[in-house]
Amino acid sequence: MNRAELVESVAKSTGQPKSEVTRTLSALVYTITGALSKGDKVTLVGFGTFERRQRKARTGRNPRTLAPLRIAAAKVPAFRAGKELKDIVNGRSKQPTLVLAKPKAAAKPAKKAASKPAKKAHKPMKKAAKKAKKR
Repeated sequence: MNRAELVESVAKSTGQPKSEVTRTLSALVYTITGALSKGDKVTLVGFGTFERRQRKARTGRNPRTLAPLRIAAAKVPAFRAGKELKDIVNGRSKQPTLVLAKPKAAAKPAKKAASKPAKKAHKPMKKAAKKAKKR
């Protein structure tokens, strides 16, 4: 499965547009790469751990001439699969069904207690004023 197929599969599973899934996947890869470059580990429980390892300098051999050559020390990315992933790949357990939280509906505005304008308390005073005028 390549990146485009992965994006398509995730978009189909989640119901999100491919463009959003592409941005999310890019952000995930960017974040993991940044953490590894700093020397941090990234652990996804049940899936595995991404880490940076130090490879020692060693002597290799040119396959054409069989001449020995020096290979410099290097820092390399490594992935160690988690137990759950190993068990699923080896057939010891089944992949659990995908359960996605439903997106929250847009918040509805709170209903106003009194949608009509409040009645004026001055009406009794108006009646009293009319009575006073009649006298």
